[in-house]
Amino acid sequence: MDELKTENLPTFCVCMAMRKASRTISKLYDEALLPSGLKVTQFSILMSIRTHGPVNVSTLAKLQSLDRTTLVRTLKPLETALMIESIPSNDPRERQMRITDHGLQTIKLALPRWKKIQQKVAQKFSAEQMKMFKNFSNSLVEIFESEEEKIKV
Repeated sequence: MDELKTENLPTFCVCMAMRKASRTISKLYDEALLPSGLKVTQFSILMSIRTHGPVNVSTLAKLQSLDRTTLVRTLKPLETALMIESIPSNDPRERQMRITDHGLQTIKLALPRWKKIQQKVAQKFSAEQMKMFKNFSNSLVEIFESEEEKIKV
C-alpha cells in the first residue's frame, strides 16, 4: 500500500490537465454560441460538413477525432433540427451527411460569435504562443491517433 501514500501519488496527469483546459475553453465557446442554439461541438461538426461535405460518417468521425458512436449521437440533434441531412452514398452501408440551408443559416448566425470568442481567447496569448499551441495540439492528435504510436498498457 506504499504506492497510495500521498508522497507517492502523481502530482500531474496530462489527461486531466488537457480535459480541464478543454472543459474551460468549451464552456466559453458554448456561452458565446448560445444565441445560435449550437454548442461548440455541434458548430465544429457543421463546419466540417460544410467544408468537406457531403461527407460519410466514417470520414467525418476521423476529421473530428471521434468514434462513430459518439459522432452519430452528436449528429442526431443536428438532423432533428434539420441543419444536416443524410443522403445516399455509393456504399449502401455508409451514410453521407450534407448541410441544409437551415444549417448554413445557423452557421451564418454562429460564425461572428465564434470569431469574437476566438479573438478574445487569442488575445490572452502572444501570436507565437498561439502558433505553438496550434502546432502542439496538431502534434498530439497525429502522435496518438497513429496506429504505430498507440500506447498499450
